[in-house]
This record gives sequence, structure tokens and C-alpha cells, in this order.
Amino acid sequence: MKNYLPKQYLKDKKFDLKHNYLSEQFSNYKSILKKFEKVILNNDFTLGKKVDEFEKKISKLLSTKYVVAVGSGTDAIMLSLKALNIGEGDEVITTPYTFYATIGAIVTAGAKPVFVDVKYDYNINPDLIEKKITKKTKAILVVHWSGRICEMDKISKIAKRHSLHIVEDACHAITATYKKTFAGKFGDFGCFSLHPLKNLNIWGDGGFLVAKNKKYYEKIKLLRNHGLINRNTNKIFGYNSRLDTLQAVVAIELLKKLKFITNSRINNSKYLDKYLKKINNVITKERRENLNEVFHLYEFRVINKKLRDKLLKTLIKNKIDAKVHYPVPMHLQPASKIYGYKKGDFPITEMLADTSISLPVHEFIRTKHLNKIINVIKNKLDDK
Repeated sequence: MKNYLPKQYLKDKKFDLKHNYLSEQFSNYKSILKKFEKVILNNDFTLGKKVDEFEKKISKLLSTKYVVAVGSGTDAIMLSLKALNIGEGDEVITTPYTFYATIGAIVTAGAKPVFVDVKYDYNINPDLIEKKITKKTKAILVVHWSGRICEMDKISKIAKRHSLHIVEDACHAITATYKKTFAGKFGDFGCFSLHPLKNLNIWGDGGFLVAKNKKYYEKIKLLRNHGLINRNTNKIFGYNSRLDTLQAVVAIELLKKLKFITNSRINNSKYLDKYLKKINNVITKERRENLNEVFHLYEFRVINKKLRDKLLKTLIKNKIDAKVHYPVPMHLQPASKIYGYKKGDFPITEMLADTSISLPVHEFIRTKHLNKIINVIKNKLDDK
């Protein structure tokens, strides 16, 4: 049975404007390979010096003491829940509008996901959270969708009032801020992904966590490496979730470009905002004050599903890699059947899934590309 991903990669190559921009981003791969040599000659593959260096650089970037590099963003979430002793019989409140990994991490930890509908900004609706809190609720897992931080003022107050933990899925949100606080620093843990298509990316899977305090930091360090405190002493039973040293080398190289990457995404998204909001049947997001979004994706809505689907086909026909993230929300996925959710349970989430389109806005998208996107959308929708 073949992996389905290579077929997808080949399919993506047909686009002129792609979400996958890795060939351009890593055109300097030979210089990175050169830096691999020292790691190879020193046999420093597992939790090596470059992992320490990467963690220190992230600590400085996000102004925090406690950073732990792990095997993936998914593991970051799961390990956070485990560090908080969340497991069998516990409930975690979260959003159905997210990537599968968010929910998979909750389930892998042994807990039950309890969904709360989102607002029109794609993030969890704080006003609906308290209705879902039970004696079994242990945490709120927020998702800063596409690099837009959730309404953490309200959510933090709810968590404090009910003595709940907060875990942030900040996998889209590296260096996003709200009121000058970085994503990942509002809760007990902030979880980040280094997947190849994230804003800060590597040549495979990887991730890291930001911990609120030293106790959580020490617990995560144990959990990611089998619970070992040294070669011969196993303090607790943990997991194998370590960022490879070679991947840390790549991450350190990309950190040098992160400011440029982020600013490019912001500028491209502002340009799209400016012109798409003028087109009939298009609905763009309202932007919040004191919020710096970092735009893992650029999303907008079309007034109904039928028109959205027609526009999607037109964009693809014009070699623009438009996608839907995601057409089937988590509560309607086959894996979620055991929780008894049905269509209509989360109307805003379902509406967003039916009417949204995602566009690439990475650093290799130029103004001419943005103008092409705008013109295709305008020509398709303005006369409808």
C-alpha cells in the first residue's frame, strides 16, 4: 500500500502559485548540507548541541525561559496534556475547526474532546465555553487558527474561574502577538510545529513547546526522552519525541529568515484584504486591534457554498493553488462518530467549512501574483 502524499506533491507541482514553496525556500540547501557534516562527524544525532542551540534561540525570540524541542507539533500538544496529568476520564474543551492533529493529541493522551463552536474569525467562541464545562473538564485547548490569536483575555478569565488549564495550539502562530504577548505564553503550555509548510519549517516533522514554569519544563524534558534523567536512570515512563539534531540545524537556518517570512505574509495578506473586500460576494475577516496576525494561510469566505465551489474550480483552472482548510470539520469526521456529534451541532464551523477558501501568501508571492488572484476572483464573482 503506497503512501498517498507523493501523489499529492506531484499534483501540486502543476500550479504557478503554490502553498508548497520549499524548492525556493531551500534553494540554499547545499550550505545547510555542509553544516550537517559536523553533526555527522561528531555522531551528534539525538538531542545534540544544535537542539540546545535551537531551544536557546527560541527562548530569546519569545522572551521565555522554558523551551523544549520535540518530535512534532502533535507531540507538543499530547505531551502538554500528559504533563498536566490529563488522561482517561477527563475532558478537554476545544474547537471543531482545526487540523486533525489537535484532536488526535487529546485522544492519544486518553482524554475526550468536547467541541465548542467558533466565531466568524475561525477561532473558538469564548462565550460558549462555560456551557460545556463539567466536573470532568480539565483544560481548554485553544487553536490560534492561521496565526490569529484567540480572545485570550476572556478565555483566561474563564479558565481561572473554573480552575482549568490552558494549552495553546500555536502551530500556525509563531511570533503572533496580542497586546504585545506572544502566542504560546498565555497558557500553561504553548505548542508549535516545524512541519515543512509552517512559517518556521524544517525538512520533516518537528516541534517545540513553551512552558509556563520550571516544573512543567522539567516534566516535559522527561516525557520527551523516555523519562530519563541520565543514561541509566528512568525517573518516569515517558515517550520518544525528540527533535533530531539535523532538523535543529535546518530550524536554526530558517530562524535567520523568520522576520522576513513573517513580514512578507503580513504584507501580502493586507494587500489581499484591501482589494478582496471590494469584490461582490466576498467576505474578508475583520481585523482586531492590538493583534499581530502572522498568516499561516490567508482565508476568505464566499457568500454561499455553490459560488465558493465554482470560484475554487476557477482559481485552480488558472493555476492558483486555492484550497479548503478544511471541508469536513472535526465533529463530522469518521473518527469522531464515537462522540455522537451530528451535522448542525456547530453551525458557524460548518458554514465556514462550506464557504471558505485558503490562498498562499508566503514570501515568494509577489504583487503580480496577488493581482492575478484578485483579478480571477473579481472576474468570477463581480457579475454574480
